[in-house]
Amino acid sequence: MNAWLERLDRALGRALDWGAWLVLPVVTLLFLQWPLRDLVHGYSREANDLGQWLFALYVAMAVTVATRAHTHLAADLIARGYSPRLRVTVARAGALIGIVPWALFVLYAGSRTIANSVAGFESFPDTFNPGYFLIKIAMGLLALLALVQALIDLLRPRVPA
Repeated sequence: MNAWLERLDRALGRALDWGAWLVLPVVTLLFLQWPLRDLVHGYSREANDLGQWLFALYVAMAVTVATRAHTHLAADLIARGYSPRLRVTVARAGALIGIVPWALFVLYAGSRTIANSVAGFESFPDTFNPGYFLIKIAMGLLALLALVQALIDLLRPRVPA
């Protein structure tokens, strides 16, 4: 693998490893909603809103982690009998035909929505708490991470026969 591609792959992996820690505040905030609502009589909606945008960020990263681990959208029962070369070819075809166009479309079609949301610091519609724009940023991040991972997978050297 080219040195720059290897560095990009390692950097993406390190960034995604840090994203795994987002699960802890998400679970904590989900747990705290009940005591905040019933015992404190407040702040449960704020905990929910914060949990929503952290969860969106977590999912944006987790999908790429699953793809890197070859556990996302894998029909392993059928592919188990394929040769390593055929598996790589199918994965590359899927990246080229499915992931790259989808990611480019989401980035293109969502760019104005994301920009408007960020420019207006869009709030959650039911609570008017700030931060809803972060969910839209997470949508763009999901598409960007999927695109980068697909390009890494496409540019990797082929497995020998």
